[in-house]
Amino acid sequence: MSQPRSINALPLAVMAIALLAGCTTNKDKLLPHGEETMMDVWQQGAPGGASSSSSRQVLDARLQLRRPLDEQQMTNQRATADDFARTAQNEIYSQFKRLPNPDLVMYVFPHLAGSDPVPVPGYTTVFPLYQRVQYAMPGERTEDY
Repeated sequence: MSQPRSINALPLAVMAIALLAGCTTNKDKLLPHGEETMMDVWQQGAPGGASSSSSRQVLDARLQLRRPLDEQQMTNQRATADDFARTAQNEIYSQFKRLPNPDLVMYVFPHLAGSDPVPVPGYTTVFPLYQRVQYAMPGERTEDY
């Protein structure tokens, strides 16, 4: 019979200590901090600081973009918002598209009709190919390939 081998714990302990030592760091080396506050850092991050002419130009441009809409733009905005409003009808039509149901055009020749044969002139009529309206399942392709 062979004896079970015992696992030497010393190499595992050395590897664990090496891994833990490799993950340690000094916070002051990683993130040195000086005399500046966060507000100072924030204001220096803006182009030229808060009192510079370039920041003044940015503020002027923002004010120009925030101009009020005129009446024509407001009516156009309302009309487009109604087109994209989410209603039950829009949801049904967007999920369940109608399948194509081609129209058939048929010419009926002149004939006699009824119990007393009455002449009926020739005419053209249109009717759908399928009796019922068919709908596609959600995600089913309805366009031509």
